[in-house]
Amino acid sequence: MARVRLSGRGRRRADSGHPWIFADDVVATEAEPGDVVAVNGPDERLLGWGLYSAESKIRVRLFSRSEEEPGPGFWKAQLARALAARKRMGLWDPRGACRLLAGDADLVPGLVIDHYAGVFVLQSGTPGADRLIPTFVDALVELCGEPRAVVDRSDASVRRLEGLEKRVEVLRGAVPEQLDVLEDGLTYEVDVLHGHKTGHYLDQRFNRRRAAELSRGRAMLDAFCYDGLFAVRAALAGATQVLCLDQSESALERARRNAQRNGVADKLSFERVDVMRDLRTRADLDGRFGVVVIDPPAFARNKAELEGAERGYRELNLRALKLVEPGGQLVSASCSHAMKAEHFVAVIAQAAHLSGRAVYLEELLGASPDHSALLVLPESSYLKCVFLRVE
Repeated sequence: MARVRLSGRGRRRADSGHPWIFADDVVATEAEPGDVVAVNGPDERLLGWGLYSAESKIRVRLFSRSEEEPGPGFWKAQLARALAARKRMGLWDPRGACRLLAGDADLVPGLVIDHYAGVFVLQSGTPGADRLIPTFVDALVELCGEPRAVVDRSDASVRRLEGLEKRVEVLRGAVPEQLDVLEDGLTYEVDVLHGHKTGHYLDQRFNRRRAAELSRGRAMLDAFCYDGLFAVRAALAGATQVLCLDQSESALERARRNAQRNGVADKLSFERVDVMRDLRTRADLDGRFGVVVIDPPAFARNKAELEGAERGYRELNLRALKLVEPGGQLVSASCSHAMKAEHFVAVIAQAAHLSGRAVYLEELLGASPDHSALLVLPESSYLKCVFLRVE
């Protein structure tokens, strides 16, 4: 069994419960990239078991604190536990979608598994997770039955930090030409081979539901709309009209199809624009909307980008506030891992002050619960979705 030995600081971090061990805290190792390693303190006391990375700043990701070495059935048991949790949440539906496995937060470091109506999409970000993919494909078949398809979407940019190549590959079965998924009564299409993330933004499910409730009888702006699910759900809930903005024509085409298949195409209009620039320069939208949703791509992937992200979020929210009618709602989201919730709310507060309007925090929500948030891993709580009343 490969081993790593930690410094005193590394031992204290491990003893605190956090599962990540950084390179500066590893003083000796016999491991190869992707190895399961015994993690020892400076006194050789066993602290737990982890997966080893040679290139990343996160050198070891702990997944077990047991004194017993993980046996051959360990990983299947982890998947079974995750599946049982999704069923208890009411989010497991053979025709629906959910995050079945949330990587480090579900104690399977580096590996995400999303389910879309019988198609499983695996995304690995580490050498250890790469090695585990065959094991998890077999476990999926045993626990869930023969899938329509299993796809390896290991093409996230984080792989570069691990010295790994990107890849997209169908491992089992065949991906349907049109993959339709159910969510709370609506149907939407997913492109698991080319779409964002593993094909869809599953983490916003409950936030879409809440925004739709607020949109009844109101006009909505859905900025950075991607496949239009905030907009479609709002229209189904009774929004009078929805304007959808995005810079991707392929995303807008998918949004149009989603509107058509759910019978709300007459309520939605679409514009292909650079959203940041468009909202900055257009005055014709001011005060027109009862609900404004802004869900941009991440502005800060790491702490070094935080200052620029602050400026971007402040400017975007300031502009969005001008679009909301008195008594309306701003729904502002951030998926920037490096920006904590209290920091994001503080930036919006700055925008509110600059706008000269009274803005009230009504709700602060996060990702849907299938995106596990492990308390000792605060990095797993990444999505912020702020619901504001604007007077």
